[in-house]
Amino acid sequence: MRKVFGIILIIGALVLGYLGINDLGASSASVDILGVEITAEDNSAKEMAYVKIGLGVIALIAGVYLVGKKNR
Repeated sequence: MRKVFGIILIIGALVLGYLGINDLGASSASVDILGVEITAEDNSAKEMAYVKIGLGVIALIAGVYLVGKKNR
């Protein structure tokens, strides 16, 4: 049962990491007008992207721990 839960956590971590990286890339936009680059960033979206990446890392560590733990 632990291994199944660990595998689910690992898959969830990969999904959260992927979504976080995509959201981080989409949180800023830039436009080049007459040689001047104008950049706009959405800080709240950037914070949520970092939260998703952080939760993904925590879930990955927990999943690897559960899968690698030996039954006694």
